[in-house]
Amino acid sequence: MTIIEPMRPSNHAVEFFDRQFQQPATDAALKLNPFEALALPHLRGDTLDFGSGMGNLAFAATRQGCRVTALDASPAAITHMQARAASEALPVTATLADLRDYPIVDDYDSVVCIGLLMFFHRPTALKVLGDLQAHVRPGGVAVVNVLIEGTTFLAMFDPAEHCLFTAPEIQHRFAGWEILHAGVSDFDAPSQTLKRFFTVVARRPGPASPARAAQ
Repeated sequence: MTIIEPMRPSNHAVEFFDRQFQQPATDAALKLNPFEALALPHLRGDTLDFGSGMGNLAFAATRQGCRVTALDASPAAITHMQARAASEALPVTATLADLRDYPIVDDYDSVVCIGLLMFFHRPTALKVLGDLQAHVRPGGVAVVNVLIEGTTFLAMFDPAEHCLFTAPEIQHRFAGWEILHAGVSDFDAPSQTLKRFFTVVARRPGPASPARAAQ
């Protein structure tokens, strides 16, 4: 397992993505990526999109009946989402947040965290993961996607604050949950580098809430 502990607070990853999100949104940029497309059929009811980016998944989820709380650390992404939610009259609440220590208060039928946890040092990533799991209602679903060991594209990482887990470690964190999907995906990256992702979709034990079961 590759671990780099932080020496100071960092906004390197936020700045990296905020620059991208400031660019005019193209049709391609507004399409679901493969992990969002994988997550979408599992989302129901009250949904937390933790690290939402431009909100493509959040808006797609509302179109199938979800009420979405979207959190991201990029001002450009949140501005985009707030404007889109208002113009399209969709139930997406978008809030700017430091996701390293954001206090989750409510419980949700669906919790999504795609492409985020690897930007934290390991203790913070595990704390955040545990908090996300704790706020999934019984019978609800969590979708977690991270870059893992084998990734060689590191331009978006702060050298002092990131971690690359192993695939088995993330899945083991869902021991006792029903695993609906678990898998590794490789994607080519610039300069002949590689992005290696692991995605898990898991249902928390227990009966679904009446609102979720009715959908």
